[in-house]
Amino acid sequence: MIRTPVIAVLALTALGLAACGEHDATMANAKICTDFKTATPSASAAADPATPVDECTRRWAYSLAGSKDSAEVVAEAVVAACAPALSRWNQASLGQAPGASGDQALSLRTGQPTNPLAEHSAFAEGRALLYVVQARAGRCKPPPAENGVPTGL
Repeated sequence: MIRTPVIAVLALTALGLAACGEHDATMANAKICTDFKTATPSASAAADPATPVDECTRRWAYSLAGSKDSAEVVAEAVVAACAPALSRWNQASLGQAPGASGDQALSLRTGQPTNPLAEHSAFAEGRALLYVVQARAGRCKPPPAENGVPTGL
């Protein structure tokens, strides 16, 4: 008589575990994906010096999101791929204010001492990780590519 409840519990556990695999397929949310066919920066976004870095990280993150590496590793690769855009943004900020790259201020995000170049780097790293996770969560399609590089960069 004791065997019947044990068998029933084991059967229910097995069914529950089997449902976990099915649940994963329903977790995709394609509504969070960027449609690269229609996505064009607005005039106000084009005036924002962070826009080229943001667009680069989004395109590379979506392109590399299918990698089996951890999201953090993929995000590092994305930032590396976008180093030229980040460098241009940093170079432009150096000419905006005397000593801008060395001036210490408090980060609005962390409250720690920082400077514009460190904040640009943190922005790129954060966006890269966000877009990798977003592309994976939505099972998003990557942007078109030409010669191994996402178009639109």
